[in-house]
Amino acid sequence: MDKLTNWMTDSFAPKVNKLVKNPWIASIQESILTGMPMIFIGSFVTVLSLVKNVWAEFPDFSLLSTFSFGLFSLFMSYLLPEAIMNNKGYKSAAKPAGLAGIAFFLLLVYPTIDTDKGVITLMTAELGTGGMLVALVAGLFVGFVMSLASRHQLISEDSALPDFVAAWFNTILPIALILLIGWLFTFQLHFNMSQAIMTALHPLVNIGGSFGGFVLIIFLGYSFLYSFGISSWIIYPIEMAIALPGIAENARNAAQGLPATNIFTEEVVGTFVIGGGGATLALCFMMTFMAKSARMKMVGRAAIIPSIFNINEPVVFGAPVAFNPTLMIPMWIMGLLGPVSAWIVMKIGLVPIPQNVFDLWYLPAPIFSYISTKSINGLIYTLVLFAISWIVYLPFFKVYDKQAMAEEDAEMEG
Repeated sequence: MDKLTNWMTDSFAPKVNKLVKNPWIASIQESILTGMPMIFIGSFVTVLSLVKNVWAEFPDFSLLSTFSFGLFSLFMSYLLPEAIMNNKGYKSAAKPAGLAGIAFFLLLVYPTIDTDKGVITLMTAELGTGGMLVALVAGLFVGFVMSLASRHQLISEDSALPDFVAAWFNTILPIALILLIGWLFTFQLHFNMSQAIMTALHPLVNIGGSFGGFVLIIFLGYSFLYSFGISSWIIYPIEMAIALPGIAENARNAAQGLPATNIFTEEVVGTFVIGGGGATLALCFMMTFMAKSARMKMVGRAAIIPSIFNINEPVVFGAPVAFNPTLMIPMWIMGLLGPVSAWIVMKIGLVPIPQNVFDLWYLPAPIFSYISTKSINGLIYTLVLFAISWIVYLPFFKVYDKQAMAEEDAEMEG
């Protein structure tokens, strides 16, 4: 373990640090971290919803999530181009770029406009996690156009005009171009980017029932894309198109005295998503109780309760795991080990394949596993996988905690 940690510290970490310092990647990280309070609010509202499930008179706080985490893609459409302009040194154009990002994003999510009534209709899913990929595309494109335009300003900074007036003239043309492109694609070519993304992912449905399809879809949605800040909800429609018919068939088989055969169900996914996609609960415990970095410890303490209930946006975006090569790798490893191990233990009969619908994914993983599989073996499997996830995350955690400590020391000295 020490040799691995030393290799990662001396060889691996310096190389990935160069990647992390890239202004485009740094901007994505920065914008996600800026939106963290909204993620925390949405996560705790989800935990509060557990109370309402057993106490009907408990207030419904779901709208707090709708207007915080439920607007996260909209927030990202502003924060990302703003961060790009700041990181590339074009600070005077940062806020105009953010405003252009919002406008371009809203164009791309294909709004419905009733000109007679003056009503614009937007799907809430597109403004939240469902529009995350569109927000990233919009933000990066706006950042590219605005940074390119900032290299060739119409009015130089040393002109006699006030700075804000110069910024107006220097940003009008690129913003107009951005809006024109959004208008062209959405209202003239009728191109729906969200639908295009889902169409591109649709072939995954056809292979979903196989071992390879199960592993690929879960790995992509819960670990790989998630580690790039793209919520697993983007692949949720494809996942549900496979999982719901699968558990329905398992239930029919059980009613007829036949064995369950479909492993790709939400009831199986919940047995290895320990703390959320990528089995990050172990990492959250390390941050809370073992971290030497003040920031890591603080994020761990804030994220530990949501993580127990399999809500890991706070730790994924707060540590961060997203766009952090040091922590992305163990997340990918667990993203593969989870579905692979679940398929194996259920295929050979060590753990029963779930026979009935049980999609209370926010229950702590061991409890969920025991109920969904109706077997103590399901609980044991989850606990063993948790121990494995601890071993996988530990060396990477130590390296990143050391990096965070060094950054904090440098800030104090500065």
